Amino acid sequence: MSSPGQDRPPFRLDHFAVNLGLRGLIGTALLLPYPVRVAFVGWLMRRVIGPIAGYRTRARENLHLIWPDQTETDRNRIADQVLDNAGRTLIENYSTKAFMARAAEITPEGLGYQALVTARDQKRPVILVSGHFGNYEAARAALVAKGFVIGGLYRNLSNRYFNAHYVKTMQAFGGPVFPQGRAGTAGFVRHLKEGGQLVLLFDQDVPGAPALPFLGRPARTALSAAELALRLKADLIPFFAIRQPDGLGFSVTLDAPIAPSDPETMMREVTVALETRVLADPGQWFWIHRRWKGGTL
Repeated sequence: MSSPGQDRPPFRLDHFAVNLGLRGLIGTALLLPYPVRVAFVGWLMRRVIGPIAGYRTRARENLHLIWPDQTETDRNRIADQVLDNAGRTLIENYSTKAFMARAAEITPEGLGYQALVTARDQKRPVILVSGHFGNYEAARAALVAKGFVIGGLYRNLSNRYFNAHYVKTMQAFGGPVFPQGRAGTAGFVRHLKEGGQLVLLFDQDVPGAPALPFLGRPARTALSAAELALRLKADLIPFFAIRQPDGLGFSVTLDAPIAPSDPETMMREVTVALETRVLADPGQWFWIHRRWKGGTL
């Protein structure tokens, strides 16, 4: 992360005002009982913030791109589920104490969980890779509660005022967090070399990255997770925190480790793992991202 005073973005009144509004919303929501606040911010994102910010329109456009024969009713229903999940995720990540207490009760499942335990016992590095599905922080919190040291990698937000407390929420879940960039890369590589575990999200458009098929369309996909796994001889394990029907609980599943081969083949397999989850429950994936922004197969 940059030192104070270095590469500091200039003051922007609009960013400052947006941050004040969001901080006020978050602060007010945190006064409510946990189940009420999660449902309330989900509703607010679904009915107010999402439509005004254009997120609902973007979700509908992406759904039409992937499933052009989908009915308008189904498209609207999924878009509403997406926004509700996004709102719930936002306030959950600011509800550190209550969220972590609930996550501590989750028992992770899947072949990848046993592989993770074995790697930890042998002090071998593990890269846990997922997409913006459900709330991945539920998985990180559940694993931290089981004694794992789970690091995270994040992309700094353009709004530096909001970014400052956004980073603090990630740090509060335990385990080191690293910003994208040279300094952050050095930190998480060192963490992995020491036998640590790291969470990476791979499902956002990356200019210059190769286009891999995702839900039948080309999507520029970073190969860095697989490249790092091969370089450090780390297990590459897809994982998912799946929101339950009550809107509050999660199940956490770790898939079997991806077999080492070449970076593109490995990331294609990771992509298929995410596709499987999205097809099973499309309302839990963040269709609000510009996933298919560029690239051709």
